[in-house]
Amino acid sequence: MTFIEMLGAAEVRNRSLLCVGLDPDPARFPGALKGDASRIYDFCAAIVEATADAVIAFKPQIAYFAAHRAEDQLERLMAHMKRVAPQVPVILDAKRGDIGSTAEQYAIEAFERYGADAVTLSPFMGFDSVQPYLKHHGKGAFLLCRTSNPGGDDLQNQRLASVAGQPLLYEHVAQLAQGPWNLNGQLGLVVGATYPNEIARVRELAPTLPLLIPGVGAQGGDALATVRAGHRADAAGRTTGAVIVNSSRAILYASAGEDFAAAARREALRTRDVLTAARST
Repeated sequence: MTFIEMLGAAEVRNRSLLCVGLDPDPARFPGALKGDASRIYDFCAAIVEATADAVIAFKPQIAYFAAHRAEDQLERLMAHMKRVAPQVPVILDAKRGDIGSTAEQYAIEAFERYGADAVTLSPFMGFDSVQPYLKHHGKGAFLLCRTSNPGGDDLQNQRLASVAGQPLLYEHVAQLAQGPWNLNGQLGLVVGATYPNEIARVRELAPTLPLLIPGVGAQGGDALATVRAGHRADAAGRTTGAVIVNSSRAILYASAGEDFAAAARREALRTRDVLTAARST
């Protein structure tokens, strides 16, 4: 099953648009786990088990593991997710972007070492920095398009005078991803929840691509506006481009007590229901 097919199946099975981001910060761990980087796997595995039936995807952020020399724990976690939630696709949030020969190695890291179903990439170096990932059959690649951080305006919101129609840079990325770059139907886009108008614009330019939308929860994105801007359906009510709404800290740290996994589940279910309701309005 390809990544795109996995997304569709998970959306239907779990009735969800919610992606749980796995950004483990030992300083914020609850109870006896607090401050212990050797327990990153234990913390994340508990979150995964508590929310696996409520999500469309999981998104581990590689920096939170690498900073604590916990890549081995990430490998264990990826394998664990495949065992306990094989129906849920995993997006490795790595934001890689380098020349072709180096990109080939990063693709091996993401898809073979860690076994991810998709990876996030920066398109700044052009198509030859993206193409090596597309050689891995059935895997997905999400290109940074209109990100949720304030500094995104510095480049993404600048107009390209040398391109026909003078699109903004993020609009040009969306058009490339929907069109000539999407050789095998493997591409998606990252668009921040803090910019619902831009989500709507990206969806207009890329009507069939999956959109990974971070920023709901701790970053202040509006879940209702996010889904309304990004979700589209055909005449039969079938989703024409998946919407994957990520929430990390609001779910991971819903409780500072020993009930952290149960609290994470409650927050995940609450967020899932909000997103599902927004899809119907």
